[in-house]
Amino acid sequence: MEYFVYVIQSEIDARLYKGQTSDIDKRIKEHNSGKTKSTKGFVPWKLVYLETFGTREEAVLREKYFKTGSGREFIKEKIIQ
Repeated sequence: MEYFVYVIQSEIDARLYKGQTSDIDKRIKEHNSGKTKSTKGFVPWKLVYLETFGTREEAVLREKYFKTGSGREFIKEKIIQ
């Protein structure tokens, strides 16, 4: 099974949300339908970055990295290109 770490951006105010999932399409739909409490006020969202991993443990570690200062800088560099 594949696991994904993703970054989505609100089309309302450009804020970023980082998460991990095993079903990226379903997860993006959940964000955009308002089913996720932390993102429902900023719909619509667009996928701006995605990485794939072989285990959930790897995905969780990468998500945690993205939520650090250096991880946020990494994301900013990737999505500005």
